[in-house]
Amino acid sequence: MKFVIVTGLSGSGKSEAMRALEDMGFYCVDNLPPALIVNFAELFFHANSNIDKVALGIDIRGREFFQELNSALEHLGSANFKFDMIYLDCDDDVLIKRYKMTRRNHPLAVNSRISDGIKKERVIMEPLKKYSKMIIDTTNMKPKDLKAEIASIYDEGDGLDSPNITISVVSFGFKYGLPLDADLVFDVRFLPNPFYDLELRPKTGDSDDVRDFVMNSDVSIEFRDKLFDMYDFLIPKYIDEGKQHLVIGIGCTGGRHRSVTFVNLTYDYLNKKGYRTVKKHRDAKLD
Repeated sequence: MKFVIVTGLSGSGKSEAMRALEDMGFYCVDNLPPALIVNFAELFFHANSNIDKVALGIDIRGREFFQELNSALEHLGSANFKFDMIYLDCDDDVLIKRYKMTRRNHPLAVNSRISDGIKKERVIMEPLKKYSKMIIDTTNMKPKDLKAEIASIYDEGDGLDSPNITISVVSFGFKYGLPLDADLVFDVRFLPNPFYDLELRPKTGDSDDVRDFVMNSDVSIEFRDKLFDMYDFLIPKYIDEGKQHLVIGIGCTGGRHRSVTFVNLTYDYLNKKGYRTVKKHRDAKLD
């Protein structure tokens, strides 16, 4: 039985995530009152239920709502109903732009600015992160990117021998900010920089000549080997702790060359190890 709760900030992509789960065969229910969550879970965890994949979308509208939800989640845990919570986060500026594009007001900003509603919601939502198996930053995601991320987590096509963890590897530029959902962050700004080669500057780390430039260094080779050793040590520890989604961020200055190169190397290495792995180059096209 897979029981998934999707929550997060209003405007961060909950509807898109729910649609992605529905496309994968989940029975989806949106905005169920918190008081009914336990009864809802009991219905589907019953031995005679023929539905084995359920997703519940939850919006937070106020503090009283949150108190009921917190109580329901505590009850689920004490009753040993196993569930995954996906928490969707997003930068304030992007949330504001999304609301302006749709000409909708924030649910907690009926008589105030959108930014005020977002601040209120962040305070209300923060305690939910402790229940979340994965936090997904949708700031730089298009709907199709979020759908692919959700699909990668709950894709069942990798076989029974694949470890029960999905690893997302993200390249990014430090000048655009850290990925909010990263569990591990590695800085590769000390490596040879193709930006200063005028022929390589317009390209990305997906190009063979950029990759060769970055890796034509003893420092790069040594760092790669040490990084892979770190993966071999850490990832089994996360699996032992029951972590189901691990996000690795690798950053350089602009997120185009060195970080992309090392994300590609990481992706290939972890795939060969048998891990379910997805990669994303967040800022490669921004400059």
